[in-house]
Amino acid sequence: MPSKSSARLAALTVATVCSTLTAVVLTAPAHADTVRIHDIQGTTRISPFAGQKVTDVAGIVTGVRTYGSSRGFWFQDPDPDADPATSEGVFVFTSSTPKVAVGDSVTVTGTVSEYVPGGTSTGNQSLTEITKPTVTVLSSGNAVPAPVVVDAKSVPAAYTPAGDTAASGSVNALPLQPTKYALDYYESLEGMNVQVGDVRVTTATDPYSELWVTVKPHENPTVRGGTIYGSYDSQNTGRLQIQSLGSTADFPVANVGDRLTGTTAGPLDYNAYGGYTLVANSLGTLKSGGLERETTRKQKRDELAVATYNVENLDPSDATFDAHAAAIVNNLQSPDIVSLEEIQDNNGATDDGTVDATTTVTKLIDAIVAAGGPHYEWRSIDPVNDQDGGEPGGNIRQVFLFNPERVSFTDRAGGDSTTAVGVTKVHGKAQLTVSPGRIDPTSTAWNASRKPLAGEFVFKGKTVFVIANHLTSKGGDQGLTSQYQPPTRSSETQRHAQATEVNAFVKSILAVQKNADVVTLGDMNDFEFSDTTKILEGDGALWSAIKSLPKSERYTYDYQGNEQVLDQILISPSIKYGSLFSYDSVHINSEFNDQISDHDPQVLRFHP
Repeated sequence: MPSKSSARLAALTVATVCSTLTAVVLTAPAHADTVRIHDIQGTTRISPFAGQKVTDVAGIVTGVRTYGSSRGFWFQDPDPDADPATSEGVFVFTSSTPKVAVGDSVTVTGTVSEYVPGGTSTGNQSLTEITKPTVTVLSSGNAVPAPVVVDAKSVPAAYTPAGDTAASGSVNALPLQPTKYALDYYESLEGMNVQVGDVRVTTATDPYSELWVTVKPHENPTVRGGTIYGSYDSQNTGRLQIQSLGSTADFPVANVGDRLTGTTAGPLDYNAYGGYTLVANSLGTLKSGGLERETTRKQKRDELAVATYNVENLDPSDATFDAHAAAIVNNLQSPDIVSLEEIQDNNGATDDGTVDATTTVTKLIDAIVAAGGPHYEWRSIDPVNDQDGGEPGGNIRQVFLFNPERVSFTDRAGGDSTTAVGVTKVHGKAQLTVSPGRIDPTSTAWNASRKPLAGEFVFKGKTVFVIANHLTSKGGDQGLTSQYQPPTRSSETQRHAQATEVNAFVKSILAVQKNADVVTLGDMNDFEFSDTTKILEGDGALWSAIKSLPKSERYTYDYQGNEQVLDQILISPSIKYGSLFSYDSVHINSEFNDQISDHDPQVLRFHP
């Protein structure tokens, strides 16, 4: 997923109006100087007055934003029309600190604009604004229009209509149907004063003092209070982002499953970091759900425990080593093999050609020992400098940790950053040509992305092939609230090519040895129901073992109110059908505001 910090920089870009604007503008009334707010908002996502000057638009100030690059205020017409598709509120962009207060009765003269948060390349919907304003305060201390209650009854179950194919899938010019589609409903309230009451937190408070809630408590709940994202056709319409319009010092520090009781109210905004957002003038009271970090069970003596854990750009300067070590030892119960993703080189993001990660890995191993865990050994292959994506200069890579008291690693020389690992047949068994080795590292499928790391392990005399992966991220995909419906998932093209290569490599092992034990694991950056996973599983070579869990427990990552699967452990038929196995998604990070990584680790236990 793209970092929020980079997205915030992109949000400073002021975008042009979409290509459908011209056709809509032609429908604008002739006398733009007599319009009211609902006329400006209109019955589509694009204002019929976009690009035009409006004069003396009247309303009551409902919220004032005095910080950031988007200073301004919302105001609302206290006398609504009878059309549920037209919003009665709009944002006035002042650029500097506005000189109005909540409850002021004002008139505004300015130019109607359609601003796309994050820029047009994001595919985001646009936000209707009045820019370059002249504001006249008529009186103060007026009653603010009563907030519209957003709840399970008011939000439709259907998410959005399909976009207009004549406009490249955009929904911008389609008439709003707020009683039929959730995105249309939220758009019909854009800029208006709204409220939610007694809602459950579905994404924990982040460093920017934002959290997500659901107004539909029975919509695809997880066993721990979140909301499962189980298919592309079930986007969870009750999700809504909450920000504070005032000081963030008092913003609730919440975990998934906590509740905001009472009333949370304020203007409904649309931003680049999740779409529709309630910018709260008043916040409900946080009630803890008592969420605790999970601990998996210890593997039995004859069980091999294999784990995957994305440690989020770990480098020697980080303060999280002890916490990661404690998680591996206590919460994961010291797995026999741990595939680590996002291990950075010895000086982290310093881009000076360093690719060695010995300092990073050794520091983690030492912390694990200090936490009471085993003295792991490790294997990895250094990448070519700045060729594997991730944070520039960081040179992230996958690393195998293994407990030498329980499992051995078969070293076979010759593996390096550009040499492809192969499979040979020796005494009727499959064997890697190099171990560790990288899968086809010069293939274009791996451009600017991590190359899979393959290794041969032996547990109680039996060989197990393990392939550590970190497929290309979903960065660049259009969001669920995009103006294009269904959203384009452009990152899939490369990820599908990568999945095809991994599947082919696994098949090459199984072609030599049908009953080989193969574990393919890591941060796949895609869902268990995705085409990426189907390609990885292709022709029965693998199966994603997280699907052995109930649907309410299938998640490793929490994004914009949706609990979802990004990290997976896929197993060959010999493990799926010929071995008693157990799978656990160990929830220690994704649901918590004080997470040490944005991913939850996964553990597979089986009998080779």
